Amino acid sequence: MKKHDLPSVLGGISPAEFMRDYWQRKPLLIRQAIPGMQALLTRKELFELASEEDVESRLVSGDGELKPWRMQHGPFKPRALPPLSRPHWTLLVQGVDLHVDAFANLRDRFRFIPDARLDDVMVSYASDGGGVGPHFDSYDVFLLQAQGQRRWRISAQKNLALRDDVPLKIMSQFKPSKTMLLEPGDMLYLPPQYAHEGVAVGECMTYSIGFRTPERHELAAELLSRISDADTDAAPVRYRDTDQAAVSHAALIPAGLQQFAMQSVQKLLQQPRELQCALGEMLTEPKSQVWFESQDCPRQLKAVHLDKKTRMLYDRHFVFINGESYRCQGEDAHCLRTLADTRRLEKIDSLSPQLSALLADWVQAGWAHPAKF
Repeated sequence: MKKHDLPSVLGGISPAEFMRDYWQRKPLLIRQAIPGMQALLTRKELFELASEEDVESRLVSGDGELKPWRMQHGPFKPRALPPLSRPHWTLLVQGVDLHVDAFANLRDRFRFIPDARLDDVMVSYASDGGGVGPHFDSYDVFLLQAQGQRRWRISAQKNLALRDDVPLKIMSQFKPSKTMLLEPGDMLYLPPQYAHEGVAVGECMTYSIGFRTPERHELAAELLSRISDADTDAAPVRYRDTDQAAVSHAALIPAGLQQFAMQSVQKLLQQPRELQCALGEMLTEPKSQVWFESQDCPRQLKAVHLDKKTRMLYDRHFVFINGESYRCQGEDAHCLRTLADTRRLEKIDSLSPQLSALLADWVQAGWAHPAKF
C-alpha cells in the first residue's frame, strides 16, 4: 500500500484541512477515527513487552487524593505489576512502534506529518481510575482509544505551573473547560502545552502518537556541538594577544577575547551545508535503547524495505539514515529518496554498483531487509 493509499484517521477532514486549521492551533476530537477499532496487542503481550530491557516503561499509581502519586521505571516482570483488580494504576510503554509491526503500520497512517517530527507510539494501559494526573505535553499528540473507555478533561489555560511535591509533572492548578468520553476508535488531537487529564473508566488502553517539537536552545546547543566536532581546520586556531598591554583591572575580560569568541561561533554558523547535515544526522539518530540485529545479505538483492526501527530522511544535498549522512545526486539520490518516502525500494538489481553495495551494507546491518513486492 502506497503512502497516499493509507486509510485516513481524520474522519471527514482532509490532511490539508487538518494541518491548516488544527495542527499546533487547537484540539480536535474525531469520533471513530478508526471504525471498529481492535487493540493491536493484548494486555499480556503489552506486559511482556514492558519486561524487556530495551523497552522504556513506567508504572504510575495513585489518584492525588486518597492515594499519593508514585512512579517507577521498568523493566517490569509481569508478576511485579499491581493486581488487575486494583484501581488507579497505569503502565506506560514507549516506542511500541519499534517492536510491533502493527504499531509501525499505525504510525505510517500519520505520514501526512513530516517524519522529522515523529517521536514514537506509546501505549498506556490503565486499571479503573488510572491516569497520570492533569498535565501538559511539550509535543503534538494524537490520543487514540484502543480498548475500553477513557474520560478526558482539557483546558486552554495559560497557567501551566507544576507541583513540586510529586514525582510527576502534575499541574498545580487545573481548570478544565471541556469533558469528553472516548470509546474504542475515537481519537483526540492536542497541540503542545494544552492542559489535559485522562482517567480510565474501567480497564482501558490508549495509544499516544507523539510528534516532537525541538526546543530552540537545546537544538542550537546540539547543532553547534556537532558542527564544532566536525570542524576541519588544518590546525587549531588559538587566541593570540601579542598586543595586550599591562592592565590595572585584572578581572576585566579583554575585548579582544570577546571578539575572538564571537568570531569562533560566527565561523561555525557560516557553514550552512554542515549545519543541515548535522540536523539530519541528529533527527535520524536512534534512541539509546534501540539496536539492530545484523543479518546475511542475499547475493541477489532485488528489493528492500526499511526496518521499523530505521529513521530515514533527506534534504536537497544529503540522505540521512540512523544518524549517518550520505551525499548523493542524480538517479542514486532519486532512488534513496523514494526509499525514504515509501520505506521500500524495488528493482534494485538495476541500480549503480555503488548504491547496490550501500543497500547491501544496510541489509547486513539490519537497517533494511530483503523483500518481495
